[in-house]
Amino acid sequence: MITSLPCAALAAMLAIFTCGSSWAQDTFPDKPIRLVVPFPAGGGADTLARSVTPKMGQVLGQSIVVENRPGAGGNVDSELVAKSAPNGYTLLFGHNGTFGINHGLYARTGFDPIKDFAPIGRIGRVGVVLAVHPDVPAKSVQELLAYLKANPGKVTFASAGNGTTSHIAGEMFKTAAGVDIVHVPYKGNGPAMIDLLAGRVNMVIDVMPSAYPNIKAGKLRGLAVTTLTPVAAAPELPTLDASGVPGFDLSAWDGLWAPAGTPGPIIDKLNAALRAALTDPQTRDRMLARGSETVPGTPEELARLVATELPRWANAVRQSGAKID
Repeated sequence: MITSLPCAALAAMLAIFTCGSSWAQDTFPDKPIRLVVPFPAGGGADTLARSVTPKMGQVLGQSIVVENRPGAGGNVDSELVAKSAPNGYTLLFGHNGTFGINHGLYARTGFDPIKDFAPIGRIGRVGVVLAVHPDVPAKSVQELLAYLKANPGKVTFASAGNGTTSHIAGEMFKTAAGVDIVHVPYKGNGPAMIDLLAGRVNMVIDVMPSAYPNIKAGKLRGLAVTTLTPVAAAPELPTLDASGVPGFDLSAWDGLWAPAGTPGPIIDKLNAALRAALTDPQTRDRMLARGSETVPGTPEELARLVATELPRWANAVRQSGAKID
């Protein structure tokens, strides 16, 4: 016959469980943290993730190990993190692609960007730039448009892969400018940039952390940014809106997430470390040099951003006519 536990024994067990859980949160972190970046090493996402992790690790007293796991536009390993233990030791770098574009482009991403994750905080507002290989005979947007219209179907644009920001941006540019350019998808910003620098593709509309260092080095020719207002990191570049493609407005953003169910005190510690990194002058300057403006904020602000951006990017995907190749 099974008898119930005495009330005193049950209370003691609950106290032990509660104290143990509280102790685990109080001592977090007591081992290295894994940050999954579902994109290749060397690309824009990777460089931004690695810009904030050193200072975050210093604040937390533990190293943050970046793990690059590219594939399927970031869906596969975003799902992997969503299903990880909600203990703060497995985090995700995400952006407007994984938490916006993909959910308008793929029939199934494998994760719900709102229900399956606990936001930690936004990292930055990322500029997007139109750049061409120096062999392209255009030194302005107007010259590029004239060249594209005179050579329909002969100019290629690289992207970090189907459904990525650079893909959608290129498709939106095709529609808005009324030009015929050919999409060449790669497995990440890094491989795309390698081929663009080598002249195997002609142009790109990509996040500035990927493209801008090569523009500053004179290896690519930057023609315009895609936001309605100039980007602080590149004030010399005009906007597409002011350069012959009226109304064009596109910007990217990124942030950090943990699996849903991660305790609030752990999220608070991670957010505090991220904010410390983003307000650190060296981190801020490093990110600005790559075309990203730091945006320290709260988990709640990142949650509101995702809720707003999901329908916006779904509409952008529909209007662009982008499809998985």
